[in-house]
Amino acid sequence: MDIVMPRLTDSMEEGTILAWLKQDGDSVAIGDELVEIETDKASMVYEADAEGVLKILVGEDETRPIGETIATVGEGSSETPSQNGKVPDEEASVEEPEVADKPAPETVPEPDSGNDVRVKASPLAKRIAADEGIDLKSVHGSGPNGRIVKADLTKTATRTEPVTAASAEAGAAAAKAGPSEAKKGEVETVELTRLQQLISRRMSESKATAPHFYLRTEIDMTRAVEVRTAFKEAAAKGESVPSFNDMVVKATAMALRHHPRANGTYRDGRVELYSRINVGFAVAADDSLVVPTIGDADQKDLREIAVESRRLAERVRSGEITPPELAGGTFSISNLGMFGVRGFDAVINPGQAGILAIGEIAERPVVRGGKIVPAHLMEISLSCDHRILYGADGAEFLAEIKSNLEEPGLLA
Repeated sequence: MDIVMPRLTDSMEEGTILAWLKQDGDSVAIGDELVEIETDKASMVYEADAEGVLKILVGEDETRPIGETIATVGEGSSETPSQNGKVPDEEASVEEPEVADKPAPETVPEPDSGNDVRVKASPLAKRIAADEGIDLKSVHGSGPNGRIVKADLTKTATRTEPVTAASAEAGAAAAKAGPSEAKKGEVETVELTRLQQLISRRMSESKATAPHFYLRTEIDMTRAVEVRTAFKEAAAKGESVPSFNDMVVKATAMALRHHPRANGTYRDGRVELYSRINVGFAVAADDSLVVPTIGDADQKDLREIAVESRRLAERVRSGEITPPELAGGTFSISNLGMFGVRGFDAVINPGQAGILAIGEIAERPVVRGGKIVPAHLMEISLSCDHRILYGADGAEFLAEIKSNLEEPGLLA
């Protein structure tokens, strides 16, 4: 049976094989973790959906479009096993003359592969270990089946890099640069990961193809602050308390019911409207941005949204998020309020009509009944694709979100 590059996210066009979790010639059972693949949204582990003997056709660090065969699972054993998922060259399969004192192939000791030794770890844990110089072989994993996750790694490890001939040459080159360049000091070139490259490409495509326009408003969150305080006081120990972001998710989902064009997309000269309301929320993880999705958010109450949003955010940060948890988003929310950002404009995710950007909640003076009084205010900005959402459509949608948040009793 052919194992093809799977479509792990809605927007995925190609995937890169980060690591084979089984060796060429290994027996594979249905459900076994088979290969770690980097997509346009995250790095994910793909599980085998067939059983048999694995034959690897595409090596690690190679990129293939969805649907292309990357391995086979069948009967028998592999004739040309690969080392660590690397596909051998054709010339390597040519038989050599028999030598009397040459050991049998199965008894040839494997070379010391150093850091390439197979260790079960999440993609995020691997990257942290690489950045911090941590040997994963010395770390005990607390994740499923002993898998190493972010929490298992100490943050105190440091990595020192020796001065090499290349770095010395780079310093010399900088010294020879012109006055303007010399004032910048040493220049460090940082390569983007494939995930970061894909995100950059898709955001560029979004800005280049979708005519963005922006609508902004200010919301009085005073009642929302009171409601959340009441939630905290009534919550049992360990119970999830809805956050302000959870309130925004619910308020937005309710408004999407009445504004179907905001819950759709423009595609190939047509407008597509989605029957389900699945709200994605941006989570920062490992120098990238991942958007897990709360399915049928309009049908969930605030406590259900609170539980699910925390679970998904934790799985993103630990690197354990799965394709179904990222798929199917029909609208997105990005919140930078926790960083003290007052307001901003977000870039629309391809395949959606808009995105809501959330700023901080801050106590500011307002005029009520001719008197200056304090209020908890929050700025929000709606980015709209003008091909599907017009000014009036976006304004009415934003006004309903505002109304829902200013009277949070409607959100239950």
